[in-house]
Parts: sequence; C-alpha cells; structure tokens
Amino acid sequence: MTKRKKTLDHRLAAYSQSHRHPVNRAIHTVCVPAILFAILALLWGLRLLGLRVAYLLMIVIAPFHVWLGVKAVGVMAAQLLACVLILSFWPRGLPLVGCSIAIFAAAWVGQFIGHAIEGRRPKFFQDLTFLLIGPLW
Repeated sequence: MTKRKKTLDHRLAAYSQSHRHPVNRAIHTVCVPAILFAILALLWGLRLLGLRVAYLLMIVIAPFHVWLGVKAVGVMAAQLLACVLILSFWPRGLPLVGCSIAIFAAAWVGQFIGHAIEGRRPKFFQDLTFLLIGPLW
C-alpha cells in the first residue's frame, strides 16, 4: 500500500470515528456537500485577475487532494463539477447569495445537530484538514 493511500485511508477512518451514529451519518451525507456548494456559490460572483474566486479556491485546495491520491481527486472532481454545473445553470430570478447563505447556515446547524446526536465533537476541531476530508467521506 502506498503512503498516499494510507494517508487517505487513515484520515477517512479517523473521520469515521466521530460519525458512527446513523442519523449523524445521514445528516453529514446531505450537509457536507451542501456546505461545499454554499461556499462555492458565495464566491461564484467574485472575480480576481479575471477568474472566478470559486475556481481559485478549487485550485488552492487541489494540491491537498492530489497528495491524497487518485481516489481523492476523482471524488472531489465529481463534487466540484456538480457544483459548477448547478451554479452555471442557476435560475436568474433566484438570489444566489441569499440562497447560499441560507444553505450554508442550515447545513452547519445540521452538522452540529448531528454531532450533538453523536455525542462527539467535529473532527475539524482537532485538525482543520478534516474540512477537506469531509467531502471525501
């Protein structure tokens, strides 16, 4: 087994330790992708050097996922592509920023409810890189 796979497997196993309760797992399955979407959506309309800031964020986090290996890259690429497609076809009459803030807030409330049910603190309190592991889990 390569070091990368151990690293990814180790991190996913550590993340799973605080996500054992089925209700918490279900909440995270919905809320983590929602948070990812909301962050990208909030950055979607901002541009820096002619590039969407949402794309810049994807570029900034990509090396971490590349370091974790092909599986991590594939999972993140699929999720990011889904977000970009949704954002690209977002209905003009629906306020993106307002919806994004509501999604972000509701998803974080859901996350903390899940952890209250679980009886364990979120892993990112121990290590911020778990904020990037959550979408892989």
